[in-house]
Amino acid sequence: MHASATPPSTTDTATAVPRKLVIASRESRLALWQAEHVRAALQQYYPACDVSILGMTTRGDQILDRTLSKVGGKGLFVKELEVAMAEGRADLAVHSLKDVPMELPAGFTLAAVMTREDPRDALVSERFASLAEMPPGTVVGTSSLRREAALRARYPHLEIRPLRGNLDTRLAKLDRGDYGAIILAAAGLKRLGLGARIRALLAPEDSLPAAGQGALGIEIRADRPGLAAWLAPLNDNPTFLAVTAERAVSRALGGSCQVPLAAHARWDGTQLRLDAFVALPDGTRCLRASAAGPAASAAEAERLGAGVGDELLAQGAGDILAALADPAGPAGSAAAPAPSDSPT
Repeated sequence: MHASATPPSTTDTATAVPRKLVIASRESRLALWQAEHVRAALQQYYPACDVSILGMTTRGDQILDRTLSKVGGKGLFVKELEVAMAEGRADLAVHSLKDVPMELPAGFTLAAVMTREDPRDALVSERFASLAEMPPGTVVGTSSLRREAALRARYPHLEIRPLRGNLDTRLAKLDRGDYGAIILAAAGLKRLGLGARIRALLAPEDSLPAAGQGALGIEIRADRPGLAAWLAPLNDNPTFLAVTAERAVSRALGGSCQVPLAAHARWDGTQLRLDAFVALPDGTRCLRASAAGPAASAAEAERLGAGVGDELLAQGAGDILAALADPAGPAGSAAAPAPSDSPT
């Protein structure tokens, strides 16, 4: 990457109004909706600014026949967008935050996290209104090791199969009968006006959300403080603090997409309540931890999340991580392991 490349916008200052901004985005329908959402917000604050979208196809979009956790993980969805920023072709990138690696590459930072949409997982099915009513052998599709582990633990009679492709592709596979039901992020369905496809929103005990699920993150180069100042009005601080705690849990456990890990924080007055889950993909071992405390700053949110991560490690999460790191272990032997979460 060439961090010294001149960006396409005006020179950054904390007081100047931007004249031109370019948003890098994946080209899926949902990703472009998200980029348009950010563009509209920017133009609301800066009406004279010319905001355009640079659509890009990432490696994560191209690899449809292999488990993403085996070929690069979450970084496959953001690498090309970061290159565009480094080369000066784009000023910012919009991501589904659950698909952003826990550690950003050197020279990049999250400048804003927008107000969260519904973070829950959704059951989509024409035949079934709940997981509990599905007969043995019902085929359920999911894109996530996290969801797979939770479903195998709670509903071992179901047949869990991988589900790849963007949101429209996944719905088409369901509609043609490849699956009896599929599990998707509720946020994506609602953002695209497909909320009517949701038969049920899954309770936390059935499927705890991924860290950052439902939130949009705006990434920029770290050497652009003026751009960060322009983006500050788009940041929703309660969401930012919640996802900071969630991502700290994942970071404490290594932040790998090969780990079936969930973390969800919600506000209860001034207290942030955080629940987390880590498991083997086959659901035979599941660990849970929770905590609550003040999180008025990013540092407090980080400490809350790190504490929950430490509690999972104290319960034996290290053994799960070791087993997943062993190619001959449960990660490699679970039947049809699903890919990591993807934005659509």
